[in-house]
Amino acid sequence: MSTAIKFGTSGWRAIVADEFTVANIRRAVAGIAAYVKTQGGPHRVLVGRDPRFLGESFVDETARVLAAAGVTPIVIPEAAPTPAIAYAVRMLKTSGAINFTASHNPPEYNGIKFSTPDGAPALPEVTKQIEAAIGQIDAAGIPVTKTEPPAGGFESADVKPAFLKRLAELIDLRAIARSGIRIVYDPFWGAGRGYSSELLRETGVAVETVHDYRDVLFGGHAPEPDDHLLGDAKKKMCETEAALGIATDGDADRFGIVDGDGTFIQPNYVIALLFDYLVETRGWRNGVAKSVATTNLVNALADYHKVQLYETPVGFKYIGELINGDKIAIGGEESAGLTIRGHVPEKDGILAGLLVAEMVATRGKSLGAQLKELFVKVGSYYPVRENFRLTPEVKAAFTEKLKSDPAELDGRRVKQVVRTDGLKLILEDGSWVCYRLSGTEPVVRAYTEARSEEGMEALRAAAEKFVLS
Repeated sequence: MSTAIKFGTSGWRAIVADEFTVANIRRAVAGIAAYVKTQGGPHRVLVGRDPRFLGESFVDETARVLAAAGVTPIVIPEAAPTPAIAYAVRMLKTSGAINFTASHNPPEYNGIKFSTPDGAPALPEVTKQIEAAIGQIDAAGIPVTKTEPPAGGFESADVKPAFLKRLAELIDLRAIARSGIRIVYDPFWGAGRGYSSELLRETGVAVETVHDYRDVLFGGHAPEPDDHLLGDAKKKMCETEAALGIATDGDADRFGIVDGDGTFIQPNYVIALLFDYLVETRGWRNGVAKSVATTNLVNALADYHKVQLYETPVGFKYIGELINGDKIAIGGEESAGLTIRGHVPEKDGILAGLLVAEMVATRGKSLGAQLKELFVKVGSYYPVRENFRLTPEVKAAFTEKLKSDPAELDGRRVKQVVRTDGLKLILEDGSWVCYRLSGTEPVVRAYTEARSEEGMEALRAAAEKFVLS
């Protein structure tokens, strides 16, 4: 019996040689081709990848399956960032893109992300049609066919030049250069290599890199630009007296930011700072979007700037819809994804890092100093995310508990219950807890946000007690 292929918030991901096999790739691509052919033509699909193991082979196999199905493949020869592929979809007016990436997942994983013609991650209504098409192919019992490439090879596209040109239009690179700040960039051996660093160097910015070569094992860990994995970047910052460290994950759709003193600035704060900065420098007041699990510092700033707030379920595709409708100036998720007005409806870690560099250069202040000023302006917020692994019994009991609206959390009165995604409990002092069950493992994600540093541990303990009691 064939493995069920399910597309989650960011596509289908699985372990290579376990569920992520060539046979299953063929099934997934055939399902995507069947979906594409139900849409308006011409039927042309970009095929790209990050630098993971066997990526080139998967791209070639995909091109052959698409061609046999009557869909024209356009192959991206080099590893490319997810946002660059999204931008190419829009510029080349293709029917979408198949991107082989497992983003920040460990090196043993790979995945397929399908983007629709607007460059956005496929919405659930699209992925359900793709899954249904795969089911029909399986039920028919006919092997997926593929074809040989034409004599000159499949059509190809270099997505880098146009994407860098667009970034140069969105970012004030001259302001970064004029400031004289030094920057360290860590692409985590990923698809962002040669993007941020090249753009900055061409503008005259002093930039050094670490992990700037291909390693399909990503140093033996997940290519995730999080605090505990940024030690080499911090060391290079000390050596070069850099004012800022910027990093991207495996496919460069997520970002990591390090302040000049070596402090990691969590994505929640980066999103809030950039929102405030864009209102200040661009005058954009059309809206701001954040996932339900992202800091309410954004909510406070929306009130302060008198900007409409959109709170979405977790999954960047929902923010992408708002970008496409020009309803927001910036949209972001606490898991280190953001984009801005006039750009792709997809997470862009390269854009995020460059925009932070512009903000530091223009304001002439460290991120820590800017964050303190933000707290003075609208109040302080201290977000934390934790995963709790559950036994089957505890998971079953907690799943039932999530169905009711609790009136209190460990003796604290619940002021509001929000069910945009999971269960979010807002308390009287403005602190909150949000619970989301993982769809792939026995884990509950608990997002907490206290209004003071002193209250962080007490709120975290209360959140854990609610799960396990």
